Amino acid sequence: MGAILLQNVILDQQPCDVLIQGNRFAAIAPTLTAPAGAEIINGRGELALTLPFYNMHCHAAMTLLRGYADDMELFTWLQQYIWPAEAKLTPEDVYWGTKLAVLEMLKSGTVFVNDMYWHATASLDAFEEMGIRAALGYMYICVPGGGVLESNVRANAEMRERAANISNRIRLTHAPHAIYTVSENTLREIAAQAAEDQAVLHIHAAETLQEVSDCQAQHGQSPIAYLDKIGVLGPKTVLAHCTHLSDQDISIISERRAVIAHNPVSNQKLCSGLFRFQDALTAGCRIGLGTDGCASNNSLSMFDEMKCAALSAKVQSRQPTAGKDCAVHACASRGGCEVFGFDGGKIAPGMLADALLVKLNHPAMIGDYSLLSNLVYAADSSVVDTVLCDGQILLRHGHREDEEEIYQRNRAICRRLRV
Repeated sequence: MGAILLQNVILDQQPCDVLIQGNRFAAIAPTLTAPAGAEIINGRGELALTLPFYNMHCHAAMTLLRGYADDMELFTWLQQYIWPAEAKLTPEDVYWGTKLAVLEMLKSGTVFVNDMYWHATASLDAFEEMGIRAALGYMYICVPGGGVLESNVRANAEMRERAANISNRIRLTHAPHAIYTVSENTLREIAAQAAEDQAVLHIHAAETLQEVSDCQAQHGQSPIAYLDKIGVLGPKTVLAHCTHLSDQDISIISERRAVIAHNPVSNQKLCSGLFRFQDALTAGCRIGLGTDGCASNNSLSMFDEMKCAALSAKVQSRQPTAGKDCAVHACASRGGCEVFGFDGGKIAPGMLADALLVKLNHPAMIGDYSLLSNLVYAADSSVVDTVLCDGQILLRHGHREDEEEIYQRNRAICRRLRV
């Protein structure tokens, strides 16, 4: 890896130069000299250097199902539309659908995604080739009677074999779908394997009232209490959604140091519920933001998630002081670093060189009283000029050289799925 010198960029409201060497920030000063052979990017005082986003819950290749089935509740949506459509997807479909997802995420400032999906080896290849950071788990689902689908076992083994040759930008997770699709014995086994591997366990949890009521009827406790009882919860557990939490649930999650992946846009589109953001934050819960998949969002913009998270926190708590811009931005930009072992989330010498250059000469960025406020409440993907991940430029002036091929390939797949 070479060196990159960012000249005359705005960081913490001050103009400065920032030197990147290899995959880390090397120096920050009012003026720096470029090393021999370094690429120089001159911000001209018009670009702010800020943290990128970590998408904590996604099904990336569902870009192929954007707009396929809208305006219905979760279980009807899943069982009658999404799962039958997903059964038609090939590994090549998932590869190109994942590339489209990464392109959309990069254009909206995201450099990491925590993904669970089918044909995960194809997703793995796409993430690796696009240069993004990713955590990836093959989605486990059990057959009636309790055993994991044999196809799940084979695909998971294939993904892990393939992962032996990938970069350290990629992490592998264990990803049981949910308590209503994976048996208790299998959940216990997966939790034990994740602990042995020192890997993240990623699962949907407490997403709908039906899930909560069914769990109460079957196990006599909430989904969170049930997962805790069977040994699933811990500091390397990521719980997607958590829209229906009791005070006890919040206490359990906080005590176990599990991470909540809050998906405000998807939660509201599916009418799943309003996550108790401020209560969980006050209780010390670790929270990250995620988009969920395009079939239930229908975009992958973390700008949308930040604004929706802030607004829904205020509505849910009936407090305008809830969901402050600084708290929401921290969830979007730092919430996922620690659990996945990335020393990012801060622009400082020695930290991983993940960053955005955002346009200050943009309607959404003026008035310029608070960069954080503008990023959370006003901005969209059009403010993103340049995206750096692991010291590499993945998006330059809002574009990539490979995007036209990605568009064409995905349009062809959608034409086939439509038939």
